[in-house]
Amino acid sequence: MLPYVKQIAPKKMLAAALALAIATIPAAPALAWGRNEQNFLKGVAAALIVQAIIKDAKHPHATPAPQPTPKPQPQPVSIHRTTVAQAFQSYSSGERRLIQRSLRQYGYYSGAADGAFGPGTYNAVVAYARDQGMTSYLKTTDGTYGVLDSLIY
Repeated sequence: MLPYVKQIAPKKMLAAALALAIATIPAAPALAWGRNEQNFLKGVAAALIVQAIIKDAKHPHATPAPQPTPKPQPQPVSIHRTTVAQAFQSYSSGERRLIQRSLRQYGYYSGAADGAFGPGTYNAVVAYARDQGMTSYLKTTDGTYGVLDSLIY
């Protein structure tokens, strides 16, 4: 069976088969059908079949519509993976507490100067860098050291 015939709706297939059967029945002498009448019916049957194939090709009912693939959502970056965190953790415990005290003195940090890195320290460093015009420095490790050093020295 041809692959495009499988796509024809059952009712259309029945109508096409019936028309083809009528066209191929030998004409009885009483009906006086000649070769022209038989060829006409064969043409009608072929036209019905072609029409059904074209309609199904335009409106396939068996093929599901393609589903759009969801776009992957960007994963939030943990503050502990930022250049600020990496640079901050490389300082000694005393230097980290001094950075936090300086941030608190300038009004950017309200937590305890315990030398631990967390959201409070991160937000304070970012706000300080923004106000000092050094936001772009936080994109690199060397630049981040420059921002943090400005809080120590």
